[in-house]
Amino acid sequence: MTSSSEIRRKRLSFRSWHRGTRESDLILGRFADAHLAGFDEVQLDRYEGLLDCPDADIFDWVTGRAAPPPEHDHDVTRLLISSSNVHSIK
Repeated sequence: MTSSSEIRRKRLSFRSWHRGTRESDLILGRFADAHLAGFDEVQLDRYEGLLDCPDADIFDWVTGRAAPPPEHDHDVTRLLISSSNVHSIK
């Protein structure tokens, strides 16, 4: 039987890979593939909150064009920013 945590991770992975723009799909999908399995419930909550943000905001945070607002300035966002390959795009 599949646990609720496994189902949640699969749902978050699907949402990460199906954002609506190819760029966001690649940034968030690859991040999800690399990190979701190791996230605890609090980190999953934080990541789920990030997925509710507009793609343009996430892209600005990842590229360094803008800093994440206080409610999204946490370990998961910092991991996303540090693990992304688009830092230098401005």
